[in-house]
Amino acid sequence: MNTRHVRTARLVVAAAGILAGCSSTQLYEPAPESGKGAGSASSKPTHRETAAPAARVSNFMSLDHYKRVLAQRIAEVNPSKVYPGNPQAMLRSVVVIKYVLDANGNLMSSDTLRTNGDTVATSTALGALRHAAPFPAPPSHLLNHGRVEILETMLFNDDGRFQMRSIAAPQLDE
Repeated sequence: MNTRHVRTARLVVAAAGILAGCSSTQLYEPAPESGKGAGSASSKPTHRETAAPAARVSNFMSLDHYKRVLAQRIAEVNPSKVYPGNPQAMLRSVVVIKYVLDANGNLMSSDTLRTNGDTVATSTALGALRHAAPFPAPPSHLLNHGRVEILETMLFNDDGRFQMRSIAAPQLDE
């Protein structure tokens, strides 16, 4: 292995180690202030301002890592809908959703790509996604025409709660 590859590999390992030690709230950096002063027309935060962190994720983040940040955001905002342990062996439903975020982390669109016909699970998955928006802004290198497309798989237990595959614990054996 040449010197350049060794340095690159060391940098990647070091960055992964640093990020692995971060909690979900430490994965993003605060966004710059929005220019609202004390004398602005509305100093009371809106629902959008209180519902999501005003944050930008690290520009060194891979798409998989950014997906984990988004999944953690969905789980944090929807704690009663998320199963805390291992998903059961035989899942009630698996719902695959595709959603698109703009450069600021706003939810532009969402769609169901796969479901077993369980309309309650599908509705829960899409509702949890909408409830978690807006999201931390994506790293600029992940943007394609000012947006990023994310695929997430939601694993539903019999009780109607889910985990996102990006951050799910291993499934239980039968």
